[in-house]
Amino acid sequence: MASTAKRTITVHHVRALLRGARRHGLDTVPLLQAAGIPPLLPGDDRARVTPSQFALLFRALYRATGDEFLGLGPAPSRPGTFAMMCYASLGCRDLGAAVERGTAFYRLFPGGPDLALRRGEAEAVLTVRGALPDPFVDECLMIIWHRLCSWLVGRRIPLLRAHFAYPPPPHRDEYGPLFGCPVRFGAGATEAAFAAHWLAAPLVRDEDDLAVMLRRSPFELLSRRAYGTTVAEQVHSALARALRASPRLPTLVEVAARLAVSPATLRRRLQREGTSYQRLKDTVRRDAAIAGLAEGREPIAELAARLGFSEDTSFHRAFRRWTGTTPGAYRGQ
Repeated sequence: MASTAKRTITVHHVRALLRGARRHGLDTVPLLQAAGIPPLLPGDDRARVTPSQFALLFRALYRATGDEFLGLGPAPSRPGTFAMMCYASLGCRDLGAAVERGTAFYRLFPGGPDLALRRGEAEAVLTVRGALPDPFVDECLMIIWHRLCSWLVGRRIPLLRAHFAYPPPPHRDEYGPLFGCPVRFGAGATEAAFAAHWLAAPLVRDEDDLAVMLRRSPFELLSRRAYGTTVAEQVHSALARALRASPRLPTLVEVAARLAVSPATLRRRLQREGTSYQRLKDTVRRDAAIAGLAEGREPIAELAARLGFSEDTSFHRAFRRWTGTTPGAYRGQ
């Protein structure tokens, strides 16, 4: 039996990676095929890929471009630059000193990212200064630095907000789950804020830990994490676990009981986070369907039954609504 999937990734992020490839004059078709992504898929606004497919594409582009920014930055960043920055920061006394050393390290390189840490009494703010050629680089920098900081202190650092100095993209709904905090576009600066007390946290990693982390980076740091810090994440995790065990997903009443809240309270909290129980059910089934089709071994009729669809036609209608194409076309593209 195929496994239930992790959250899938919007095709808009695939397109962002391909922009760097095209700037290098690379043929994107072999890169997509090597990642198991149908070459026509990036043309569909509703399409999505699995984390495994995205990781394969990321690594293929990393090798092909020889650039840690994958051709998307103002200047190439030689492989090994990120690792040396991490080693330089590892010996610092606390997180604040490590962030300041790491950002100073990158400012040594022409065209490198210009990041700055602003300390306040209640908040610390990490800002990307200057305009980068592609907004995707801004987003990657924010994600990588946030998750690197969390890794250094051995605990997830909750973000208070994430702001971006450009208009909202078509896939704006992806950003809340990605950053795990309120997100605003059209802000005066691209920045992320967290509680200032984290800057005094001691570093708990050593060089052996770093060597292990670097073998999986940077994609490991870019991967979406379900921290369970929002109600939507808790519901999503409950639904994903249930789908691994049975085609029948629990009702809202059943999930509310597991979370020790009333159904009305659960509905209100999900609405406050910009989602709904039905939307989360669709997301879990959609991601599992895409993963099953990408793996390519399970017959579509069996996949539909495993995901709780009593008829193939119902599954086909749902999949078209989710992705803009049919299961057979997705697998056969």
